[in-house]
Amino acid sequence: MTTVDIGRHATRRRSDLSGWSGRTIVGVVIAIFVLFFAIPIVWLLLATTKSAHGLIVSDPFLPGSISDFAANWDQLFGFQDGAVTSWVGNSALYALGALVITLIASIPAGYAMALTEFKFRRLLLVLTLIVMLIPNTALVLPIFLELNVVGLIGSPLSVILPMAFFPFGVYLTYIYFSTSVPRDLLAAARLDGCSEFQVFTRVALPLAAPIIALVGFFSFVQSWNNFFLPFVMLPSSDGYPVQVGLTSLLASTPAFNPSSAGAQSVQLPTLALATVISVLPVLIVFLFAQRFLVAGMTAGGTKE
Repeated sequence: MTTVDIGRHATRRRSDLSGWSGRTIVGVVIAIFVLFFAIPIVWLLLATTKSAHGLIVSDPFLPGSISDFAANWDQLFGFQDGAVTSWVGNSALYALGALVITLIASIPAGYAMALTEFKFRRLLLVLTLIVMLIPNTALVLPIFLELNVVGLIGSPLSVILPMAFFPFGVYLTYIYFSTSVPRDLLAAARLDGCSEFQVFTRVALPLAAPIIALVGFFSFVQSWNNFFLPFVMLPSSDGYPVQVGLTSLLASTPAFNPSSAGAQSVQLPTLALATVISVLPVLIVFLFAQRFLVAGMTAGGTKE
């Protein structure tokens, strides 16, 4: 074997070793992250099947019983004469109402900024990007003052209308139409006699299903998980969404608030069940829409 062959053989061995060790390190890091996120979720799910005493004394990663889960369920939905059911219904109303308005406004706005020419178009795009950088909490006070002037505080519209303001959805739509819809196709439709509205509804909109799903998902998640805005806008607990309602459950849990012990007190497994129920709709929407979400997130990766 020549010196050159020996050198090539040694280089190949070092390359193989480096590749193997690199994959091992990546695998270990991924496993750590999976355990870091999975362990609390597993514990939370198992906690819903235990009694308050069993949650403390039993193995944290052993399931409880069906009877304990049923007792936790009855206690949760019997809290304040079924307030949890109203909270979940309110969350669905606010999230779906904001979702519909968001799609009606964001998709045409993104299309117009991407594929049409009008005065102040670039300025409008810059303002959209600037508003995206403003934290939502910073806008709550001016929104409260505006809605107070028109007398909407305490109504569902005081939550739906601000949450329907979704500049991120406009920007996502702008990126999609700028990169993934051929302008020649739209020009051909115009030559065939289509008006601008018909070009949008008959050509561009059917091609935009992935981005519509993506904008809709982000809007729904933002609205469903919103806490601070409904907390400020809704003075009565009857209108609370489930995320705000969880604070009432937390205040009624003796483990967190010792003064709350009484007939309406909530135990830790019941609180865990309420937490699971509060995130379940988002999980369900994600599982059913993930094919469209992946298509929407990768749609802007190529340019015509």
